[in-house]
Amino acid sequence: MDWKLVFSLTVLVLTYVLMVWERIPRVVTALLGASVLIACHVITQQQAFQAVDFNVISLLFGMMILVNILSHTGLLNCVAIWAAQSTRGNPGGLLLAFGTLSGFLSAFLDNVTTVLLLGTITCVITRRLKLKPVPFLICEAVCSNVGGTATLIGDPPNIMIGSAAGLDFYAFLITLAPFIIIIFPVVLFTLFAFYRKDLAGSSEAREELLNLSAAAEIVNKPLMIRSLMVISLVIVGFIFHGALNLEAGTIAVAGAALLLIFENKKDIWSDVEWTTIFFFIGLYIIVGAVEHTGIFEMAGKHLLAAIHNHSSLAISLTILWLSAFCSAVIDNIPYTATMIPIVEIIQSKAPSTSYWWALSLGACLGGNGSLIGATANVVAADIAHKNGEKIGFAEFTFVGTIITLETLLLSSVFLWFLNGGNL
Repeated sequence: MDWKLVFSLTVLVLTYVLMVWERIPRVVTALLGASVLIACHVITQQQAFQAVDFNVISLLFGMMILVNILSHTGLLNCVAIWAAQSTRGNPGGLLLAFGTLSGFLSAFLDNVTTVLLLGTITCVITRRLKLKPVPFLICEAVCSNVGGTATLIGDPPNIMIGSAAGLDFYAFLITLAPFIIIIFPVVLFTLFAFYRKDLAGSSEAREELLNLSAAAEIVNKPLMIRSLMVISLVIVGFIFHGALNLEAGTIAVAGAALLLIFENKKDIWSDVEWTTIFFFIGLYIIVGAVEHTGIFEMAGKHLLAAIHNHSSLAISLTILWLSAFCSAVIDNIPYTATMIPIVEIIQSKAPSTSYWWALSLGACLGGNGSLIGATANVVAADIAHKNGEKIGFAEFTFVGTIITLETLLLSSVFLWFLNGGNL
């Protein structure tokens, strides 16, 4: 066996072990692992840079700047108070409201934008209600991963699958969106049941909150208007990025640069979650090193051999569960890119569009399987850290695994339905 394959897998496993251990910051673990792989020539410096998805990095950076500037206007505090007052300050109702909103927004925005916006608002309102923000942040991250599965633009794997398979926005909307709407209440109920004991806020704080004026929180109306105009343009850009031939990261950075003309204080830059950005850079390099060993192609050949002459349902279920497992432990973008040509070969031998839906469901829903399974999860964890709280690797993975298993079982039934109810 190639020593590079063994070494890169060892570094990947040790990186995950250290992240579970949580004695060393995640960003340090990821950058250390990436540095070791480059220093030992498992991956060259050029290959390391190519492994980093700078579209995701740019998207993170751009949206962090936009959200930081928006927060300086007081609008996020205003929205937080309004949201709490609309649920009469009830923590359970607030959890369900934020979870639903997260799922809906993620179908049309990227998950990172959704969690950044809602996560910031959540920390404001939970501080007012004297509640821990962790259950709300986990709920928003999980719901954003589920909601993002519904449309072509909801999650990057769907964009890649749509392009490869010739599936447009309408195809995703009529096929996956109804299924996601059906399973979404199950996800919300599970999250509510798991965290119901942590949703007992202070009655005094609730009464105090109900007496506050949401509008009084706006401190810079001109900047708020400019921010909303720029963010609206960015969102429109996200929706039409394919027609514009621009990546989401480019659109986000352009929007941030435009808004920085009007507001460029030092604390905006210091509020950027640099640890999140560099954590992803390190993790991309580690996964890229593993990918360069050819292990994904090797796995693809074994998969083709294993499912040869099986029914379309059996093939779909194999793709679904394999994709979910892989997406929980590595980034779903390089995994999807690797699986697309394999699915194309399978489809040429046994045509069925259910393979593409299986890949989409597995890659997107599998992101809930661990804290680093999706970008939104890591962003939620860093928002918690910024506010003096902690989302542990073990806690998120435990809750996320339950949600993942539920959604995969329901997805299996859905794929059985797509295959005409035939085994």
